[in-house]
Amino acid sequence: MLEALTGAGLATSAGLNAYIPLLAMGLLDRYTGLVNLPPSWQWLANGWVVAILAVLLAVEVVADKVPVVDHVNDVVQTFVRPTAGGLAFGAASDTQTVMVSDPGQFFSGHQWVPIAIGVLISLTVHGAKATARPVVNTTTAGFGAPVVSTIEDISSAVLSVVAIIFPVLVLVGIVAIVAGFWTLIRRRRRRKAEKRAARYEQGTTRI
Repeated sequence: MLEALTGAGLATSAGLNAYIPLLAMGLLDRYTGLVNLPPSWQWLANGWVVAILAVLLAVEVVADKVPVVDHVNDVVQTFVRPTAGGLAFGAASDTQTVMVSDPGQFFSGHQWVPIAIGVLISLTVHGAKATARPVVNTTTAGFGAPVVSTIEDISSAVLSVVAIIFPVLVLVGIVAIVAGFWTLIRRRRRRKAEKRAARYEQGTTRI
């Protein structure tokens, strides 16, 4: 149960920022005793992998805070974040990466299930993020993008650490993130409804 909560938390975190949960696991395994990655996932703690993830994270942090560029980044991340979520959930659930050496065992042993769950969780969170961001950019003339992006990055980092150290609190974090996205999406719908009403009123006045 705790492994599932950890995996869900990391996958949710990856939906906000693909590299933070992977980097967190790699660093915590490499430099602390808080994480002990399974043998087949030790590559996450490799020095080169950690360095590459750090560079990609730096690029993501900057790109996601610039209006218009953040939209392009979200399009690219449609493939990256779900993949990262699948990897994070798989590592957390001790899934063995035998897909290359023995694809038959990978699928027949249901070892793909945690990875698929992680992909779906991250894809859902990413979709909500990509839907909510235009609302922020439109309502704040772009000035809200860096603020919201920073909040998302902090949320991703905190949720990653919580998922690893206090997995029982993961549900609280997930609920908070869902509530935030739902608020933004409702605001977007309300704004569209107000625009339609205003256009209708203008048309009626002209007639």
